[in-house]
This record gives sequence, C-alpha cells and structure tokens, in this order.
Amino acid sequence: MLSWALLFLIIAVIAAVLGFGGIAGAATGIAKIIFFVFLVLLVVSLIANAVRGKSPKV
Repeated sequence: MLSWALLFLIIAVIAAVLGFGGIAGAATGIAKIIFFVFLVLLVVSLIANAVRGKSPKV
C-alpha cells in the first residue's frame, strides 16, 4: 500500500512539472489518503500483535 502512495506522489510531481495542476492536486490528495490508511493499518496491526503476545518480525 505504501508503494501505491509513492506512485501517486510521483504522478503528482510529474503532473505539476508539466503544468497539469488539477491532476497534480488530485494525485496528491489520493497519495495522502492512501498514506494515512497505511499508517492506520500499521498501528492496528502492531496493537493486534501486541495483544496476541507476538513480537513483530524484523
């Protein structure tokens, strides 16, 4: 999921350089949403593993 956020961020940067402001803004918004969803799922996963007594695999 983090790779999708990075992909949309790269699309936003390329669109901004080429002058497509609307597309760049939309891609940036999508990247932000995906990144925050990733963070929420990461925290939920870490808490669930802590409750189950498992340590995260490194």
